Amino acid sequence: MNVKTPTAAGSKWSTRASAASQDYANGVANSTTDQAGAAAAAAPVWAQAVQQAAANGTFAKNVLAAGTAKWKAGVAATGATRFTQGVSNASGKYVAGVTPYFNALSSTQLPARQTKGNNMARSQAVVQLLMATKASM
Repeated sequence: MNVKTPTAAGSKWSTRASAASQDYANGVANSTTDQAGAAAAAAPVWAQAVQQAAANGTFAKNVLAAGTAKWKAGVAATGATRFTQGVSNASGKYVAGVTPYFNALSSTQLPARQTKGNNMARSQAVVQLLMATKASM
């Protein structure tokens, strides 16, 4: 399987993501999703990871208290301008994070390509490889 090097992928990610700060700001500004409501709805999943805070109801209470308007105001005031720098600052972490996966993918042999609609084995091989890679970390 032909896979870019983690460094090349990290460079491309950083360059492309750094150029997306206005898309980020526009995405938030034009969102029709109630961010606070959506985040509060995720409370059951969050509770599994942070049982004590969920037992106290802290997550939903604080998200709803802040509200969607505060989220959008924060992005408009500071988030969009910090996005590019944050992506640039995270480039090394991105490369480090994807390296084990890229290494695993580049060293795998996929099952033979089949006719359209019959390539599930190829997808399954990638899924299993990525899950095994994650489990080994």
